[in-house]
Amino acid sequence: MKLRTLALCALALALALALPTFASPMKAGKWQITIQMEMPNMPMKMPPMTVTKCVTQAEADKPEPPKAKKDDDCVISDYNLTGNTATWKVECKKQNMSGTGKMTFEADSYEGVNQFKMGDVEMTQKFTGKYLGACDEK
Repeated sequence: MKLRTLALCALALALALALPTFASPMKAGKWQITIQMEMPNMPMKMPPMTVTKCVTQAEADKPEPPKAKKDDDCVISDYNLTGNTATWKVECKKQNMSGTGKMTFEADSYEGVNQFKMGDVEMTQKFTGKYLGACDEK
């Protein structure tokens, strides 16, 4: 009986150690973000847009996809962060556009994709992020 209890305790401890922590997979700090839009049947490829952003701890705790513009009216819903992968739904009312997205984090980087539909037009927004270090002092 003692051996069984000991085995169950060891199993419970091993399971507890194997469970993921609920810390965010994203670091607060300076990030370089590159966004690339793709649309089928476009006569030419749109150039990627690269920005540098200081991510606060609050933003790192709930990492969401990067916005293309500051006045972007897109709203994120059904957000889910499991392990190092975040998924969501997105709706942009001004553009009458909706879609889904996913991003996966590594130690100092992430990559993701948004799939949008606006009427009959489908668009893909691919993005990557690279951690550059601490934010610049103001």
